[in-house]
Amino acid sequence: MNSIKAGQLLLILLLFSLTASAQDTLRVSRVQAEAVFLRENLLLVAEKLQISQAEALVLQARRWPNPTLEIDEVNLWATQRQLNVFGDELQGFNGGSFGRNQQLALSIEQLVLTAGKRKKLVALEQVGVEQSRQYFEDLLRNLKIEFRNQLTNLQYLQLSRNIYSDQRQAIRQLTDAYQRQVQLGHVPQGEYIRLKALELEIARNLNELQKEINESQKELKLLMRLPATTQLEITAEGYLKETQPLRQLALNHLMEQAKEHRPDYKLAQLEESYFNRLYSYEKAQRTPDLTLKGSYDRGGNFMYNFVGFGVAMDLPFFNRNQGRIKQAQLGIEQARTLFQQKTVTIENEVMLSYQNLMHALDFLEEIEPGFESTLDALLTSYTKNFSQRNISLLEYLDFMDAYLENKKIMLEAAKEVNEKTEELNYSFGTDLIK
Repeated sequence: MNSIKAGQLLLILLLFSLTASAQDTLRVSRVQAEAVFLRENLLLVAEKLQISQAEALVLQARRWPNPTLEIDEVNLWATQRQLNVFGDELQGFNGGSFGRNQQLALSIEQLVLTAGKRKKLVALEQVGVEQSRQYFEDLLRNLKIEFRNQLTNLQYLQLSRNIYSDQRQAIRQLTDAYQRQVQLGHVPQGEYIRLKALELEIARNLNELQKEINESQKELKLLMRLPATTQLEITAEGYLKETQPLRQLALNHLMEQAKEHRPDYKLAQLEESYFNRLYSYEKAQRTPDLTLKGSYDRGGNFMYNFVGFGVAMDLPFFNRNQGRIKQAQLGIEQARTLFQQKTVTIENEVMLSYQNLMHALDFLEEIEPGFESTLDALLTSYTKNFSQRNISLLEYLDFMDAYLENKKIMLEAAKEVNEKTEELNYSFGTDLIK
């Protein structure tokens, strides 16, 4: 309970910080960003309302049909000529003048549903409620993978920007130093031009990265319902996943458990259940409903005050609902076929996502744990030796290209593991891996 309250407090503080200043940068972790997404996403809010709508239909299905009251044959006046036909007058109510010589007919009818139609309709609408819940889970599942992949992409772009920013800073210091040396005539201008070209190339890459960051931020702000002016940054936490828990996943277990968690699998089951209940309901429609009647007629019968009762029903000679019953039968067969197809699809999706994750892990694990720090140390050494003229410009530029390319490979390897992990979560139907 304390952790829930702490999370709610964090969310309130985050939202308050957004309203405090439209230009502020919102810097959050993946977990914090997802908390905002789950609370604020408009598509999820709208889909929750769909569940409430389905529950309202169940409530409506439980209601009895309203009785029908009819007031008829009321004469507002009676002429002497009309009264002379029978030679008698109609007395007023309770012997008074009110209602004197006025005819009146009242009738009330109540429709009675037979063959358990109301109960069967309630059962049918209850399937609709469960379907709405599974539609919500399926939407959440689809939005989660989209949101988390966008988080990974933004982290990747931000980390790439950091690498290029550091290199631009280092190259700029070298070009400034070389420009002074060119002016003094100590180094040829061609080397300065080549360094300056490298600086411009890095600046161009930074510009392209910023455009991609802006696009990724836009998508995330839409999913999180953040103000357009917010600058969103995601911390690097969670970008590089632990590989050992991923290696412990068992494929056979995943295939079996996925069927219990996948909302689209449950929807396929519910589709058959829906048509089974629809078939039962449509069969009940063959039995005619009854209409119970009660009537009172004042002055329109051989009795001045006539009370009568009756019953009405359709005669099922021509229409016995054959078409809708057949439609429901065919719906059952179709739902069973699609359910089998969904089972095969899930098994293949789990298999593919598992294989892709294992291949991504294989590649990530080929990178030695200390390789990145060794690469950074070598860059420092190459930069120092180049500034001291111990190595040539060509050697330095070759190493710089190799450095940037290897940094990119390491970032992409971690990004792919993140994405393949989310694909496995998606095919499994729930957060198997956090």
